[in-house]
Formats: sequence, structure tokens, C-alpha cells
Amino acid sequence: MTANKLRIGLFGYGCVGQGLHDVLNNSRGIKADIVRICVKDRQKERRLDNSFFTFEKEDILGDDSINMVVELIDDADEAFEIVTGAMMRGKSVVTANKRMVANHMNELIALQEKMKVSLLYEASACASIPIIRNLEEYYDNDLLYSVRGIFNGSTNYILTRMESEKLPFSEVLADARSKGYVETDPTLDIDGYDAKFKLCIITTHAYGLVTEPDTVFHYGIRNINSFDMQYAREKGYKIKLVPYVGKTGESTITSYVMPRFISRDKYLYGVDNEYNGVVAEASFAESQFFYGKGAGGHATGSAVLSDISASSYNYRYEYKKRGQNVVTDYTRDIELQVWFRYSDSADIETIGIKDITESFRRNDYNYVTGTVNLQHLYDNREKIAVMDAFMVAL
Repeated sequence: MTANKLRIGLFGYGCVGQGLHDVLNNSRGIKADIVRICVKDRQKERRLDNSFFTFEKEDILGDDSINMVVELIDDADEAFEIVTGAMMRGKSVVTANKRMVANHMNELIALQEKMKVSLLYEASACASIPIIRNLEEYYDNDLLYSVRGIFNGSTNYILTRMESEKLPFSEVLADARSKGYVETDPTLDIDGYDAKFKLCIITTHAYGLVTEPDTVFHYGIRNINSFDMQYAREKGYKIKLVPYVGKTGESTITSYVMPRFISRDKYLYGVDNEYNGVVAEASFAESQFFYGKGAGGHATGSAVLSDISASSYNYRYEYKKRGQNVVTDYTRDIELQVWFRYSDSADIETIGIKDITESFRRNDYNYVTGTVNLQHLYDNREKIAVMDAFMVAL
């Protein structure tokens, strides 16, 4: 098959946009040129000649000579307008905006089917790890029991430094900000939203069921402290933020995002710093592990380039699992084993912990281990988010 020549209109020229430009310039196997770049800041100095840049999105969307749009901006609402505008004009699209894709999955699938264009978003899930393509192609007919992993390089960097250097959360978070690993407002990362958006995208390709982000329970690492890290260290664990989706019955799945204790014999134990890891458990392929860099302009840019290359050969996601219609239901009615560090005993009742197997009390820290219901956690998620406490899945 001969590749189509691509003339690319690029939205955004930040870390990932420049990373894409670098990897594209060093690739010899793709017929693609970035011909126009749309940016917002009129005063910012850039490394390319000003003739490449525009401040009006219509200069790209309305240009019939541009047959592909690559969207790499932060604003999810603006990204949705750009992506849908491009698709409605018959242009194929590559995006890395996980929030936009997760929040509009059904609309985006319907629009690309209607317009017969390609929308690819590998970089939105786990940066350099090609997990979406593998779920689409390799696992298209295999029975997946579960997919779990480390999807957020920012929180993994924070947890790694806290564990290895015994540094407090606030200090490592400040360092991560200075390095550009988290935004000025780190909420999306440390509260688990970013990992949840990626989990929802992966769920669609793993099981064919679109899950709205608002329906998925997430709990991040905002309240982690040195006691939590010390407990994990003494038990031989590391703490990782782990999104999970898996089957609970023949046609039913569940999903959530929570910190988890990881023992030394598990794949995710060695995934440190800004790296990501994904574990897929399947009936025939059994357990498989994917590992790669989860942050950085060149790592993410390489995933974007892979999508550009695939699109040049008219590749499209087929959403085969949706057509198979095997998984039709979603549940939060499952029991989870957790470790819960608390300061107020009323918090134990709020999270609904039962069947307590271990309890520890002292003047400064208390914890229990036991069973909680995921639906109960979801129903009380707003209260749980502001507790002076920390919860980890066992």
C-alpha cells in the first residue's frame, strides 16, 4: 500500500508540538510536512520563522490543501471545536487530548463514521506505549480479563522520589512543577483525573463500552504522607496510582482509579519516575506487560507521529469490541480490600469499611485494613476527597 502525502495543520507548539516537529524531521519513512501552525500567544518567541504561524484556526480548517489536522493544545473545549471542525470538513485528525476524547467519545465515534475520516489518539493514553493499537488489533478477539497500569507519569515521578529519597510530598510536588511534569494547578494529576480520562479511553478499546468519566470512581495521591510511605516500605511495597478496568461477569465490567500497594514480584513494581506501564490479562495471551516513557515532548511526539504515519495509509480504529457487543453493562457493586490511614474514627464509617482484618492506633496515626464497596465510595466521593486520610487498595 502506498502512503498518501500529508499536508499537516498543527494546533499548538508547546512541549509536545515541538517534540513532534523534531521526530518528524528525523523520520525518513513518512511523507508528511507541517505547513501551518496555529498558536495563541502573539508575543512568544519561537524557533521557527513567523511565516509558519497563524493565530486564526480558520487559516488551517478552511485550507483545502491541508488534509490532516494535528491537535496538541491543553484546552479540552477548544480542542473539541477544532477536532470536530476538521472532521466535518473531511480532514483526518490526530490528537493527544485525553480529556477531550474521554468526555466526547460517543460523539467522536459517530462523527468519524459519518464523515468517513480517521481520528487517531494513541498519545492520549500512555504517551509512547502503543496500548490502543494493541487493544484494537492484537486483542480484538481475545477475552480480556483486565487492564491495569501506571498511566500518569507525573504522579509516578512524585511517588518514586518520595519512596527512594524519603522526601515529603510538598517538596517533590514543587520540584515536579519546576521541571514541567505537572501544571501550575496540579489537580488533574494528583487527584487522579488524568489517569481516569486515560482509563475511560482504554476501556472503550478493551471492552467496547464507553464509560463517561463522571461515572468512574477516582482517588488520587493528594493526601499521601511520610507515614504511608514508611508503612509500604516496611512491608516491601511501593505505592503506585493504578487505574483498573476488568470483568466482573460474562457481560459486565467495573473500573476505578486508586493508589495500590505493589509488591516486588509484580510488573508495576519497577515502573518508576515518569515511566508508564500497562498490564493486560487475557484468556489466551495470558499476562502481557507494556513499558515506556509516559511524559515528555519526544516520547509523546513519537506516538503522535505513529498515528500520522498510520493515517497516511488510511488506518482507522474499527472499534471491533463495540461491534461484538459482548460487554454491555457497567457496575460499581464490587468489594475492594483497602488499607485506610485516618485521623478521625468517623471517617471509617464514611468510607463504609467492614470485615476489618487489622487495626492500629497511636497518637499521630491510625489505620485499618478491611473491605469497602466501590459503589459506597462513589456515593461518598465528595466527602472522601476532603478527609484528612489516605486509602490504598491491597
